[in-house]
Amino acid sequence: MKYLTSLLLLLTAVIACDTKNKKEEKQEEKIENAEPVIKRYGFVYNDFHVVNDTIKSGDTFGTLLQNYVLPDSMNVHQLTEKIRDSFNLRGMKAGKPYVLLFDKQKQNDLKAFIYVKDKIHYTVIDLRDSVAVLNKKRPLSIKKRTIAAEIEGSLSETLDREGVSASLAPKLASVYAYSIDFFKIQKGDKFAVTLYENFIEDSIYAGIDHIESTYFQHRGRDFYAFPYKLKPGQREYSYYDEEGKALKSMFLKAPLDYYRISSKFSGKRFHPVQKRWKAHNGTDYAAPHGTPIKATAAGVVSRAGYTSGNGNFVKIRHNATYSTQYLHMSKILVKKGEYVAQGQVIGKVGSTGLATGPHVCYRFWKNGVQVDPFKVQLPSAEPMAEKDRLKYIEYIKPFRKELDSILKVKFKE
Repeated sequence: MKYLTSLLLLLTAVIACDTKNKKEEKQEEKIENAEPVIKRYGFVYNDFHVVNDTIKSGDTFGTLLQNYVLPDSMNVHQLTEKIRDSFNLRGMKAGKPYVLLFDKQKQNDLKAFIYVKDKIHYTVIDLRDSVAVLNKKRPLSIKKRTIAAEIEGSLSETLDREGVSASLAPKLASVYAYSIDFFKIQKGDKFAVTLYENFIEDSIYAGIDHIESTYFQHRGRDFYAFPYKLKPGQREYSYYDEEGKALKSMFLKAPLDYYRISSKFSGKRFHPVQKRWKAHNGTDYAAPHGTPIKATAAGVVSRAGYTSGNGNFVKIRHNATYSTQYLHMSKILVKKGEYVAQGQVIGKVGSTGLATGPHVCYRFWKNGVQVDPFKVQLPSAEPMAEKDRLKYIEYIKPFRKELDSILKVKFKE
């Protein structure tokens, strides 16, 4: 009897164990076959029927949604009117992706529309409870790294070999525009850069955020560059070398990147509006309406406003000797008393005041007298005051040490 009882207990244990194992196997199989959870743009895609598409030429918000069921028996026109003030409908561009989220059971019932402006920015039109427009950004992380390399081929090719975006090449060219001719860099030149890069969700590369410091060795000469704000209210960085000398000359050659000179500085010119001969104490740069106008040198805005002749204008005092003025703007982007950096956008090209077409009239003063900037020897950048220079040298110490360390390791110098 004892033997039969033991055998029964053993069989019961075996059956229970087998049942348990089968349950665990089924659970594991269920987990393995489970649909992976996909989260994008703040939605769990698994909860919807998802359609990804791209805006084509001729598409409008109305034509994209006209065949779908909208909430509360709303039609496309009513939806358009409701979101007009929150979403730039005309700003939707061909080639941009968009996402439609539908009810999983009723696959014609639209629950959300997502317009993807770029890798980072997107707009959600959420139709689930009530109509809501949300302009959002995908979460970004910024990662720092320092690289060093020797030029082989072009700078872009060298950067590619180092796993760095080719977009760094024009950024470096801009930093060294007054020091190095990047069309003449050659094999054997060396460089090092400490930069910060953007990543979406820690994995998708989203471009260079900013350069912290950089070094270039060209034709045997060393060129360091460190971004620095000399004035507390300065919007943009200027670049200086390891001794505190500005990399740029004091004045840019022109207040626009792309232009044609439509009228030069002249003691006698027939005015196209006033229809009489008079002096033209400026240089006219013709450019499309809205073209950015840049301050040709750092300084303080002494005047910003409107007159019937000048239209919208800005005048900048650079030091006790030099001032510049920019006329006929469509829009002024700075105000009186503001410190502006060299190259900072201060307005947009227009045709306000006495002007027949879009252009900027650039005027240049030396010791209170208007002169032709093409016929005077322009100064190099003004040096830092000694107290500012000492502060700057202290500030760049860790950045320079970082560059020198990687150069030493990379080239065993």
